[in-house]
Amino acid sequence: MTEMTRSGALGTDRALLVLEDGTIYRGYGYGAIGASLGEAVFSTGMTGYQETMTDTSYHRQIVVATAPQIGNTGWNDEDDESRGSRIWVAGLVIRDLSAQVSSWRATRSLEDEMIAQNIIGIAGVDTRTIVRHLRNFGSISAGIFSGEAADQPVEKLIETVRSQPAMAGLDLAEQVSTTEPYIVEPIGEHKFTVVAYDMGIKTNTPRNFAHRGIRTIIVPANTPYADIAAYNPDGVFVSNGPGDPATADTMVGIVRDILAAKIPFFGICFGNQILGRALGLNTYKMKFGHRGINVPVLNHLTGTIDITSQNHGFALEGTAGTTFTTPYGDAQVTHTCLNDGTVEGVALTSGLAYSVQYHPESAAGPHDANPLFDQFVTLMANHKTH
Repeated sequence: MTEMTRSGALGTDRALLVLEDGTIYRGYGYGAIGASLGEAVFSTGMTGYQETMTDTSYHRQIVVATAPQIGNTGWNDEDDESRGSRIWVAGLVIRDLSAQVSSWRATRSLEDEMIAQNIIGIAGVDTRTIVRHLRNFGSISAGIFSGEAADQPVEKLIETVRSQPAMAGLDLAEQVSTTEPYIVEPIGEHKFTVVAYDMGIKTNTPRNFAHRGIRTIIVPANTPYADIAAYNPDGVFVSNGPGDPATADTMVGIVRDILAAKIPFFGICFGNQILGRALGLNTYKMKFGHRGINVPVLNHLTGTIDITSQNHGFALEGTAGTTFTTPYGDAQVTHTCLNDGTVEGVALTSGLAYSVQYHPESAAGPHDANPLFDQFVTLMANHKTH
């Protein structure tokens, strides 16, 4: 068991970050006080903590922020990425909590919102050391314990952390998905209708569709193909989401039905893994994943490089530029990460279906990849004329 304390920590409620391997970091509690379990991961984004915390892909994950101070811009009512403004992270680990909110858009502080939504945090820890540990040993089960919860024997806390299920093998999409279909109407002229599978969809995705004249019908995860075919969609989209894509056999079967019907298809993040599996590729759990807003990706079709927003702990197996045969025509690995070679996109060579592992809707992050939405519009327009 290894214990680490950062001097100079302030606060009245002591807190512990406990890792499955027995490593313990001592700090102070902020936000709600109590106990929370999840997989410890780190995000390298210097901005966008509100978007990160409300991203459903972080369900059951304790996020370690590499930015040294968090909370400067407070909390507002515009930047939430979840429907209903729910925070989905299991906890937030930071070095310093800003003592003052400084943003004209803020309506309250980060800590106010965390208390309101019962989200537990720990501050006053050396996040650089924690990130090094996660990079060296991989994302790991963890727990934040503050207040009276931190007074338990450390052996019991470690046992509690170890008792939670590992992220590998977890099917989480239905826990975050809508339970009933709903519609986001286009802004201006209605040009296309898209059915979007909500595996944990971010609100900025249908917003991007709406700005392009797309009426988006968001349906629950695992909605049968026959049900979505009744909408007569011009295209189908599968969103980002949490959990292990190896458990998503039902969605893989649905996407195969979509491909067989030759309906234009676009996928993001979890949707990329689903399309890859539908085309015959396997997935695997990454050591510590990609989470941040500055990840370089090479498009092997155009030779261009995009700086992208990412959040994934699983990936497709494959090699840059590889072409392979599928029942739906030839397919290829179209994008890879320049940092480590991870597959970041696949597509049918016909262009009828494509997906990327990163987030063209950004929120937060750079807009380099936003034209992927325009590519979907062009695909649907060309398909309509044939």
